[in-house]
Amino acid sequence: MLTSTGGDAWLARREAWQARAEDAREAGDIDYARVIHSASFRRLQGKTQILNLGDSDFYRTRLTHSLEVAQIASGLVKQVAKSHPQHLATAVLPDRSLIQAIACSHDLGHPPFGHGGEVALNYCMREHGGFEGNGQTLRLLSRLENFSENAGANLSRRALLGVLKYPAAYSKLYQPGLAPRLLDRHSFLRSIDVYASTPPKCYLDSEHDVVEWILQPLGARDKDAFISWQPREGKHGRTLHQSLDCSIMDAADDIAYGVHDLEDAIALRLVGSERFREQVPPSACEAFLNTLSQKYQGEAHDPYDAMVNGLFGDGSTRKRYISRLVNYFLMAARFDEKPEFEEPLLRYRLVLDSAARDFLGALKQFIMDEVIRSASVQQLEFKGQGMVVSVFEAFESEPERLLPSDILARFRRAEGSARVICDYVAGMTDMHLLKTYERLFAPRMGSIFDRL
Repeated sequence: MLTSTGGDAWLARREAWQARAEDAREAGDIDYARVIHSASFRRLQGKTQILNLGDSDFYRTRLTHSLEVAQIASGLVKQVAKSHPQHLATAVLPDRSLIQAIACSHDLGHPPFGHGGEVALNYCMREHGGFEGNGQTLRLLSRLENFSENAGANLSRRALLGVLKYPAAYSKLYQPGLAPRLLDRHSFLRSIDVYASTPPKCYLDSEHDVVEWILQPLGARDKDAFISWQPREGKHGRTLHQSLDCSIMDAADDIAYGVHDLEDAIALRLVGSERFREQVPPSACEAFLNTLSQKYQGEAHDPYDAMVNGLFGDGSTRKRYISRLVNYFLMAARFDEKPEFEEPLLRYRLVLDSAARDFLGALKQFIMDEVIRSASVQQLEFKGQGMVVSVFEAFESEPERLLPSDILARFRRAEGSARVICDYVAGMTDMHLLKTYERLFAPRMGSIFDRL
């Protein structure tokens, strides 16, 4: 499956597990099966991708987004293998099952109500080690899923390395000047300071031993370089490196975000062609337009107008251009080398060429400015954020009285750790959180027979 300095150590699992002799599956097949059969993966169908509180039920949830990321990641692997068959990195590319396992895992730890929920839980956990969605993904896979006694889903070391998007702990990257806090501007309304309460991109300190285990096959020099990070004035620190597999997943996630979330925004009529032309002018997509001119000669006198009209036209022309965009980004994939690393899984990464990277960046920024930062989305995110804090603080205030029995048992075993409450709230779907909030705080009486 791979040739690397770590050898078969990358296929190891934290708890010993031996496939039966008649089992034809390889390590990646087992990882993929455990991810898609996990409770965390199923819950993604109830967590929205961009829009909150049910607005995107017909469109993309985090589940459908994760499946699209997995499909694009598989395409990237096949494309770079075909385009660069003699490259040294091609020999260590992940197989299809492994990269799909990593891609399907990438959003498992994200809480209800997207970024608002993440900020809310980081505020709630401000004195207990913080919260960050990517870090929660690693925690779910290595601790909380039920495929083993004490190792969660018990995935292979290489799969967990692929999931480890930010290889530095919360406490390392945390900037004390950005301590989570409330805005202190009003006499009645107390809302979270989103800027100060946004967590660093990291793994949680509670998983330090897991990360140490993941990195065991690395030499001291490789390990020190891999976990290095960059301090930033007035901001949390940021990590500098990720593995080959993680870079493939990350590129696929960016493509899905920039292209498929654009498709949803257009279909929902949240964005118009005039604003698109202003923010994504011909200069931002010149290489893509040249590709269209070469591949579809004579189809359009002005490829840019044809693209915009196609994206903002009917469903069939939109789908055609969405497909062309994805294909263009797949074709733009190449390997990048970091010569400071000896281990091939760290030495090589997948990147898009500069023109494609800039174009994709323009698409992502358009979605950020026109959709995510729009008042309609931010109002719902604000609402969800408040509900997350209320539910967390209710459970924290009277855990023996309010926590469900199975969560209470775990809370007691953990000697009253707030992390158990955080795990419970973070794992809720949007609707589960909403119904829990209503049961705790809505004026109507409610019933013990109301289903959560």
